[in-house]
Amino acid sequence: MAAPIPANEKQRLHVLWQYEVLDTVPEEVFDDLTELAARICEAPIAMITLVDEDRQWFKSKVGVTVNETSRDISFCAHAICEADLFIVPDATKDERFSHNPLVTSEPKIRFYAGAPLITPDGYALGTLCVIDKVPRELRPDQKSALRVLARHVMTQLELRRHSHELARAHQQRDQIQKDLEKARAELAQARRELRQRKSKSPPVRRPTSRTPRKRR
Repeated sequence: MAAPIPANEKQRLHVLWQYEVLDTVPEEVFDDLTELAARICEAPIAMITLVDEDRQWFKSKVGVTVNETSRDISFCAHAICEADLFIVPDATKDERFSHNPLVTSEPKIRFYAGAPLITPDGYALGTLCVIDKVPRELRPDQKSALRVLARHVMTQLELRRHSHELARAHQQRDQIQKDLEKARAELAQARRELRQRKSKSPPVRRPTSRTPRKRR
């Protein structure tokens, strides 16, 4: 069963794309958080996913080799519609997922728990999720840890975004400074050329007026 589309989907995608993180290279800070989630939740698979228009893309992953899957079979597409943890104890017994190819074939998902990555403005970009190949549950401390780690992932995404915005602002400032210096140089050159033309021009003779002779 395909996941419902969030009511704010158009704006959610716009915000996601503003983070400029899709299809970027792995980064240690995200890999560390994914590894920590896998260890704390005692799960063989953990991922940081971002749910794009037609796919879910993995910014970081443990226990899988693929970089993305179709959104229409994504567990995380369901999770971004939730305000808190989205947990599927046994996917084979859940009518939403029992015929899902990720359940019926590799990686043969049985258990899923995903914490939505929610921006300060309330948009769910994706999840920090853990997956197992056997039916199970999370202990209360593991649930709390997954929520905390998801917030840390979101904090890192925010820092990454602000860093890029700051870099662009510096580039714009530097470009404005270069344009200003160029304009000043062009103005100075124009003034020099004007002075040179004036110095080479012959003096302008003004017509002299003759005083009429007085009749005797």
